[in-house]
Amino acid sequence: MDFKNLKAFMDHLTDDLVPGNAISVYYENKEVYNYASGYADIENKRPMSPDDMIFIYSCSKVATVVSAMQLLERGRYLLSDPLYEYIPEFKDMYVKTGDGKIKKAENDIKIWNLLTMTAGFNYNQNKDAPHIIKANEITKGKMNTVDVIKCLAEQPLDFEPGERWQYSLCHDVLAAFVEVVSGKKFRDYVKENIFEPVGMNNSYYHLQPGMEEKMARQYIYRTVDPDKFDMVEAQSKGSSKKGYWENYGIKNDHIHSNEYDSGGAGIITTVSDYAKFANALANNGTAQNGEKILSKGTIDLMRTNQLSPEQKRYFSWSQLRGYGYGLGVRTLIDKSQASSVGSIGEFGWGGAAGATILVDPDRKFSFFYSHHMLNPHEDYYQPRLRNAAYSGI
Repeated sequence: MDFKNLKAFMDHLTDDLVPGNAISVYYENKEVYNYASGYADIENKRPMSPDDMIFIYSCSKVATVVSAMQLLERGRYLLSDPLYEYIPEFKDMYVKTGDGKIKKAENDIKIWNLLTMTAGFNYNQNKDAPHIIKANEITKGKMNTVDVIKCLAEQPLDFEPGERWQYSLCHDVLAAFVEVVSGKKFRDYVKENIFEPVGMNNSYYHLQPGMEEKMARQYIYRTVDPDKFDMVEAQSKGSSKKGYWENYGIKNDHIHSNEYDSGGAGIITTVSDYAKFANALANNGTAQNGEKILSKGTIDLMRTNQLSPEQKRYFSWSQLRGYGYGLGVRTLIDKSQASSVGSIGEFGWGGAAGATILVDPDRKFSFFYSHHMLNPHEDYYQPRLRNAAYSGI
């Protein structure tokens, strides 16, 4: 194996586009390469390391989906079940119409809709969002996961459940669902059922005492008016390659309080730690230490495209050409369209600060990569990084 192309590409990124980056690559259940380039802290010239703590934002979604799929394996629900059977507040939802009016929804939100981003939610998490304001009031600032999501149920949906794909708070709702079904706080469920079995000793849902000094500084790539920056929009649309880096601080705007476990963006981890999770998924759900977190059949279901042609019309991010959407993950369906040297059915996702998880069960190949920069050039780096990594095996 020779990862010279991967090393050269990562060095290219830190030469021009990102402050620092790191990767851990697994093949046939062994770590075969790890590398870091550039700086974790530009101001103090501290080199980047695979063991620096980072916010992984939407790469958290893969762990959330695996949590839900574990409960599916245990017979706790079916994908066709209505969400209101578990969180009654989601019964009798309303939907926005094209003329600005509100009507009663014709379809119930199913658990399948949460997993496939077809429920009708949007990604409004701003402090002035109605459900955030109400949740803050009724919880007296505690903003615990389930109560925040119950308040979301009072907001009209953007479209009928199942009508189309839209990136949204579906996986935050899924975290609340896992909490209700399991009877455990979401962070505790994930710790007990994923982090601990896989041996992920540096993965958390909230900042712990002393953690900040272990974190890579978080930067933002500025190309727009700072007051108008939207991290979800930047993630979906890519970004200009002309701009500057600004220290954004050790904060994650998707985490509303110490009681809110964000299924969509909440995990703080290291490249070395989350790569162990990717490796377990690449090996039919069995971690390097022999602990099994999911079955092969369930992983195959996750990486099967779920979207109809009509739904997929809205799944149009440039870095996802050639991909379909399975249960919470992109899944490769057209190698030529994606310019990919990978395998059909390779799956994963990306995060708003440049984290990327890739899992290929057919080749038992996986990697976890990150820089720590919002507005992270996903459209540029993701497809190129994928091919550079595959070339090493």
